[in-house]
Amino acid sequence: MFERYVETNKKCIMGMIHLRPMPNTPFYKDGDIERSLEKALTDAKTLINGGADGCLLQTVDRVYPVTDDTDYARVATLAMITTKVRDLANKMGKEDFVIGCQLMTNCITPTMAVAKCAGADWIRCTALVGGTSGGLGNIQAETLKVMNYRRAIGAWNIDMVCEVASKHYKYGNDLSEVKGLVGMILYAGGYSIEVCNPDEQVNEDLVKTVKSVNPKLPVILGGDTNVENCQRRLRYADGALVGSCFEGGKWGEFIIEEIVDEYCRKIREIEG
Repeated sequence: MFERYVETNKKCIMGMIHLRPMPNTPFYKDGDIERSLEKALTDAKTLINGGADGCLLQTVDRVYPVTDDTDYARVATLAMITTKVRDLANKMGKEDFVIGCQLMTNCITPTMAVAKCAGADWIRCTALVGGTSGGLGNIQAETLKVMNYRRAIGAWNIDMVCEVASKHYKYGNDLSEVKGLVGMILYAGGYSIEVCNPDEQVNEDLVKTVKSVNPKLPVILGGDTNVENCQRRLRYADGALVGSCFEGGKWGEFIIEEIVDEYCRKIREIEG
């Protein structure tokens, strides 16, 4: 799906829509389902009006499972919200609005089920291959399970944005490790790659390393962009997930249309 951005030299700018805690998680409160739906629809409308290309609907439960399994209520809630966002985009005449979803941290098969049934275009995979350490425990990929499930439900049209050097997937200081992970992802059946690093030069080196494996690989930045640096950071990348910048620096709050508009206008200036 993201290949079209590589082919046309366009940048896919997607806002992070941070939801409230899901049912059957420690910090869930009565009314959070309704609040999550309201926020998702409001933020999606704001992103569309501001000129963004898509969004990522992400659960924010504070405490997450690190395995590929999750509670049924989380799956059902995210599926309902994703469906409503897709309906909103269609009603606004934005059938091409790119919708992603993610049940944190690495619940890939449940998220894939949501995407398949609720009309999302892509999912975010913290660890499709290998493994990484996280604050809530070690995250280990279940590659065979994920790819068998993808085949079983016919989800080949659902793109998988796979983290290799990002906020959730840590690596050493050796770019050859990143190159190896990208090769493993391609071999397993993944394609689109996510990287990010606070250091601009390291960030650029990561993008170039992925592109050295295959220049046509879509590379999405997973954070650290803002209105001031977006033109530099997205010089070689094909898109970005934008979180706190669009939220006015207040992570998890509603997205602000004026910021989305300014960011997207700057990006359109550097597109081919």
